[in-house]
Amino acid sequence: MTIHRLVSWLLALAALSIGPAALAHKPSDAYLTLQVDGTQIEQRLDVHLRDLDRELVLDRNDDGRLQWAEVHTRWAELQRYTTERVHLSVAGQPCTSVATGQPQLDDHTDGAYAVLRRRWTCPAGAQVLAIDYRLFAETDASHRGLLRLSHGAGAPQTAVLVPGSPLPTTVSLMATATGNAPSGFGGFVAEGIHHILIGTDHVLFLLALLLPAVLVSKASGWREAATQWRPMLTEVLKIVTAFTVAHSVTLALAVLDIVDPPSRWVESLIAVSVVFTAINNLRPMLAPQHRWRLTLVFGLVHGFGFAGALKDLGLGGGSLAASLLGFNLGVELGQLSLVALFLPLAWWARSTRFYQRGVLIGGSSAVALIAAAWVVERVFDLKLLGS
Repeated sequence: MTIHRLVSWLLALAALSIGPAALAHKPSDAYLTLQVDGTQIEQRLDVHLRDLDRELVLDRNDDGRLQWAEVHTRWAELQRYTTERVHLSVAGQPCTSVATGQPQLDDHTDGAYAVLRRRWTCPAGAQVLAIDYRLFAETDASHRGLLRLSHGAGAPQTAVLVPGSPLPTTVSLMATATGNAPSGFGGFVAEGIHHILIGTDHVLFLLALLLPAVLVSKASGWREAATQWRPMLTEVLKIVTAFTVAHSVTLALAVLDIVDPPSRWVESLIAVSVVFTAINNLRPMLAPQHRWRLTLVFGLVHGFGFAGALKDLGLGGGSLAASLLGFNLGVELGQLSLVALFLPLAWWARSTRFYQRGVLIGGSSAVALIAAAWVVERVFDLKLLGS
């Protein structure tokens, strides 16, 4: 492989990482809660107003802030829009539904959600429920629905719903009080992978840490590490381990409601962590051997950012433990995939002036500028880069 092709791969990876940089950190999630009682299923569907506004233009005066009147007057339209995209059936027979409850909003970790309630009636004797979930399938490939299904006193079942999936998600309706309901572990592994790969600020933080990993530090700045690949792997191992340990701790603390910092400040500090790490590449403030400590500190903040989806799902007991473990494992797999993709390319190109100047200096500068805009957006609740 020529150096030009290596450079092209590095540029493509940078474009994939920075392309969606204007997006907010927390990916689009909706929360589908189903309470089964015989042939009756009570549904609560929480959908972010930001996503509904994108589809239905709820902010009619275009002032950037949704008012209750703007949402309330369109409630029937919200019900119709979501009902057309969420269907329940058993054994190929559709369940019927009717809207219930009053218009309601609820605050989640990342803002206000519309709470849409329905009562479903399914054919008697059903053992398996099929959920055809297509919310935002046409407009947001990153969206996921997070399912929590309760049946009597049994442990709730969980699953991740992928919009537009060729086959509907199926869950058992035969759960009992023994707590043997499936946990959807594999789905939450996939959700953890998905979460970090589309979490642009997490990706840029990790890439900013990896950029100088193939180089060694001297008083004059970063310098090529010649053929010494072992020091590079040692540093990467320290960085990845520190990030893993730190975010695993705070992810668990947040999901278990032991520590609950405000989401706005968590997101702001995550952006600050990206800025600081990128600037440290340009004007080193920490010796390379201490960069893992920086990763450990900022990793604690990123763990709180990972917690939003699981925390809002409202799980408990064994379902929470399995979902938390699966989600965290998925985050680690996603993180390792990024390292495995980026590191060989960076190692091969490390001796070029393009890498030392263009990728390290230019890339770190771009990351710092993007993250600085995030800081302003998140601290002052502004929109600088769009949404």
